[in-house]
Amino acid sequence: MPPTTPPEPGPLPAKVPPRAAEPGVPRRRLLFGASAAVLLAAGCSGEEGDGGGGDSGPSQRPAAAPSGALGANFNEDPSEVSFARLRGVSAAWVRGFLPMPQVAGGSVAEQRAVATLLSAHEKGYGTVLSLKFPYRQRPLPVAGSKAMETELARVDAAARAVLGKVDILVIGNEPFLETRREDRAGPAINAFYEHVAEHVVAYREKHFPQGCRTRLYMGALNHLDDPAERTAATRRWLDFVHGTSRIEGVDIHPHVTSLDGAQQYLDYVVPRLRSDQKFLATEFSLVLNWGAHMRDKIPPRFARRYGIAPDTRVWQLLKRAVRDPFPQEQWDAFLSASPWFHRNRHYLRDQVERFRATGKLAVATYGVAQADAMVRDIGPDKQPWLLNSLYATRTVRQSEDGTSGRTRAWCADFRALQRGRDRLPVRTGTTAT
Repeated sequence: MPPTTPPEPGPLPAKVPPRAAEPGVPRRRLLFGASAAVLLAAGCSGEEGDGGGGDSGPSQRPAAAPSGALGANFNEDPSEVSFARLRGVSAAWVRGFLPMPQVAGGSVAEQRAVATLLSAHEKGYGTVLSLKFPYRQRPLPVAGSKAMETELARVDAAARAVLGKVDILVIGNEPFLETRREDRAGPAINAFYEHVAEHVVAYREKHFPQGCRTRLYMGALNHLDDPAERTAATRRWLDFVHGTSRIEGVDIHPHVTSLDGAQQYLDYVVPRLRSDQKFLATEFSLVLNWGAHMRDKIPPRFARRYGIAPDTRVWQLLKRAVRDPFPQEQWDAFLSASPWFHRNRHYLRDQVERFRATGKLAVATYGVAQADAMVRDIGPDKQPWLLNSLYATRTVRQSEDGTSGRTRAWCADFRALQRGRDRLPVRTGTTAT
C-alpha cells in the first residue's frame, strides 16, 4: 500500500468510558463514549454474539504459537484506530509497519506505529510489526559498508524497543516494491535482507538466550500471481526462509483481482515452507478488482434514487463521498447496487477460509480504516484502497452512537471469522532463540 504521512495521533485509550473528544482531534475520528458502548454490545455487524465460542475463558487458555488468527491492519497510520473500533469487530490482533528512516528522528517507542502496537500489547492484543526499508531511490547497502552500519544501528534501536513485546517482527515490509528495479532482480535484494535477518536473529539470541515472545518472519512478497514476478530472487528468498531455523515463515500481500489470484501465492509459497513454518498475510484485498471499475458509470437505480447524474463515474462518486461523506444507508446502497462489489461481498470470509484451509496460516490482518493517503488525489487511475476498509471513516458520516461509519459486509464477516481461541488476551508464549 502507498506510504502515508498523517498527523500524529493521540494514544489509544486504555478503556472506553464516556469522554469528550481530545483537543485538536476531529470528533468524527473517535469512537469513544456512547459509540463504544454500542460497538462493544452489538459488534460492528450489529449482531449479538462474539463470532467464536468454545473457550471456558481467557484465563484457562494456554499460550500457543499463532495459528489462523485474523486481525486488523493500520499500516503506518493508526490515527483512525481506537480500542473501541478494534473491539467493535472483536479483533484481538493488530499490525502496523515502521519506516526505518523514522528511527533516526527520535525514540522508536514514540513512533506512532510502534507506540500504538506497544499500547495494544499492554492491553493483551496480539501484535505484528513490519520493518520497512525504503530503497526505491538509492542502492541497497552492502555488508561492511557505512550505509549498512547505519541501517543496522536503526535495526538495533527497533529491536531494543519491541523484542519481547510484539508477538511477531517481520523483517521487511514489501521488499520487492520498495527497492530499485535493478536491485530487486537479485542478488542485491537477497544479500541485504539476509544480512539484516541474520543480524536480528543474533541480536535476539544475545538478549533473550532463554527464549523470546517475539517470533521472526521475512517480509512480504508481492505480485506472485504474475509468473514474471516469480524470479530467482523470490526463490532464493523462500530458500533462505526455509533454511534459517530461527525464521518462522514468510509474509505475503496478495492484492489481487480474484481468489484465484491469491491462490497462486499460496501454491508458490506454502510448498516451500518447512513443516514447522507458517505464513502471514498482513495485507490482502481485491483492490485490483475495484480499480478495474473506477471508470464505470454508477448504477442507474442508485443514481435515480439519490438524484445523481447518471453519467457519474465510480471514481467521481468516491471523490464526492470523501468531500461530503454519505449517510450510512447511501454508502450501503452504492456498494450493494454495484455488481462488481456485491458479488464479492463475502470476499473477506472466502479468502480467510482459503488461508486457514492450508493449515499454514499464522496471522492474517485486514485494513481497519480509511487513512489519509487513500483519499488524496482520487482519480480514475488511483487504486481505491478506501473500498477495502472495515470502517468507512472518510466516506460515511460518523454518528454519535457509533452505528454508522463502516462497510457492513466486511465488518460482519470479519467478526464472524473470530474464533474462541482468538479472544483477548492473546498469549503466544515464547519461541526458541
